[in-house]
Amino acid sequence: MIYDIIDLLNEIPSKNDTFIRINHHSLHMHLYEVLSTLKEIAPPDLAEDFDKVKIGLNLDLDNEINKIAVALDATEYVIERAADIDADLLVVHHPFIFHSINSISSSFAALLEKALANRISIYSMHTNFDKASGGINDVLAHRLGLKDVEELDVGRIGFVDECAADVFVKHISKSLNTTVQYVGKKKTVRKVMVFGGSGFKSEYLQLARKMRVDAYVSAELKHNIIREFQDMLLVDATHYATENPGMEELTTILQDKTGIDTEFIDHDPLIKML
Repeated sequence: MIYDIIDLLNEIPSKNDTFIRINHHSLHMHLYEVLSTLKEIAPPDLAEDFDKVKIGLNLDLDNEINKIAVALDATEYVIERAADIDADLLVVHHPFIFHSINSISSSFAALLEKALANRISIYSMHTNFDKASGGINDVLAHRLGLKDVEELDVGRIGFVDECAADVFVKHISKSLNTTVQYVGKKKTVRKVMVFGGSGFKSEYLQLARKMRVDAYVSAELKHNIIREFQDMLLVDATHYATENPGMEELTTILQDKTGIDTEFIDHDPLIKML
């Protein structure tokens, strides 16, 4: 498998090679022109320090871009689908390479081989897109119908018409089309903080408490957080459902800004509950 990847790398045309691409799309850009647009949408400087070396161009094939695919993760299904639709660039939220690589597993090698064989560059925009205006957290707040939304460095705060806690939880489930877990002593909800992805961290909830939030919506709820913050309604709406809407919205933004045909690839992990 590793030798196959090396062979593929050797076969990829360089920027000085001449090759013909037949494509039915009339609009295209070079990869680096599209990257300029992506950086305008979510400036890399917004990323958390731990993230700055992970985001950006994870796989650079220096290619012309006639079709863009967008997804939350670069899974096997997503890369195969991107290849099926002849995408030249895959834009994802979670970095394709998240941890330092000392060795390549067979599963990762297969993903890399598929992307190389189909000349798909991969770009990730993670915590920078969480924070960006119009990014993950703004879209989440909009999907839940929050009003008078305030932009925070971590998440967003807004308001809903006052309602019972269970009514608000049902509204979240319906709005995001997801199962939810919830806990807390709060009986009514008016002020809400949202944080797409894994946001149940003590420092974020301390901020929510300081700002007198009634409900906190995020994902990956932990036992110690449940014990410490029972004064708020804590709603776990899953990692996928709280971040995926932002990537879906990015599809429209990218197509509008570049004119390039852009397709969203939905790959819900479909967590089962009994």
